[in-house]
Amino acid sequence: MASSKVKQIGILTGGGDCPGLNAVIRGVTKPALDMGLNVLGIFDGFEGLVEGRARELYNKDVSGILSRGGTILGSSNKGDPFHWPEEVDGKIRIVDRSKDAMKNYAAWKIDAMIAIGGDGTMHISDQMSKLGMNIIGVPKTIDNDLEATDQTFGHDSAVAVVSDALDRLHTTASSHHRVMVIEVMGRYAGWIALNGGLAGGADIILIPEIPFDWDAVYEKVIRRNMSGKRFSLVCVAEGAKPRNGKIIAKANDLKRTDPVQLGGVGEYVAKMISDNTGLETRYTVLGHLQRGGSPTAYDRILATKFGTNAIQLAVKKQFGRMVALKGSEIRSVRIEDAISRQKLVKPKDQAVLAAKAVGVSFGVENL
Repeated sequence: MASSKVKQIGILTGGGDCPGLNAVIRGVTKPALDMGLNVLGIFDGFEGLVEGRARELYNKDVSGILSRGGTILGSSNKGDPFHWPEEVDGKIRIVDRSKDAMKNYAAWKIDAMIAIGGDGTMHISDQMSKLGMNIIGVPKTIDNDLEATDQTFGHDSAVAVVSDALDRLHTTASSHHRVMVIEVMGRYAGWIALNGGLAGGADIILIPEIPFDWDAVYEKVIRRNMSGKRFSLVCVAEGAKPRNGKIIAKANDLKRTDPVQLGGVGEYVAKMISDNTGLETRYTVLGHLQRGGSPTAYDRILATKFGTNAIQLAVKKQFGRMVALKGSEIRSVRIEDAISRQKLVKPKDQAVLAAKAVGVSFGVENL
């Protein structure tokens, strides 16, 4: 009679990269090997699962990777098995290749799959679970927009980058008496701009959840200038938009599940401030700097906790669940509950109230 014990662990990193992914891989692999389990690292997220690209991981593979950014397995945000892009006669056609993913899952004799990723990866994981895959989710995203966990790893590292950038912009802004606009990531959630702006001393923070009024933005920078503070720092999330306005997108990529590529709002805000106030204004787009580099100590610890708890769920066969931070403890929730809604900034969140209390404007008269 075949053993019902979990023996073969699969692990993949999906979606955009971020600091802390390698810490999770290490947190899964080391205890799994100590328990006598095999660990199969799947390359480039769900792409590798569909195309059959993977290799076994050993202790030497995860030695020394705790502090390394990115992922040793590679990642992709264009590898959704249910939304697979194929190029035919120069045109992109979307097909369903989930059967190929399940075929390789069975061929590799995987007993438990650990999928590390954000909202998109968790949606795919939920669908694969419904097809019969034994899957466990680990929440990763710099955007911090998963409702079921108090924080995702990667967010703290991104906030640290934003804070450091604002510190640097502060000195050049004050030296040249300029308004400096910094555009940060986050897509439809404003957590990076809010937390990074608060940590970096931004004077104005513009986020998707609070559509802004141009007049309130102009008034803030003019008032600072007239009071002798001849510079201002504006931290704007890529998904921010003016009241009754639209989100600015720089391109559409049909190969992605969400084809909209946000970007350009920082340049637009800088031009509007310059044209309507006469104040010299410059803009900086941090872009993928927020995803790169070593994880902060906080993210290394959180990612390690997530990884070690994920392997425990696998051994206990508690599939279809995602590890989550609740207070100071790691718990687990059903993946389908974790993706039921996005975690967005609320106007009464403590970070918003704290920012307002120290004089930060969100580009609205009354919040």
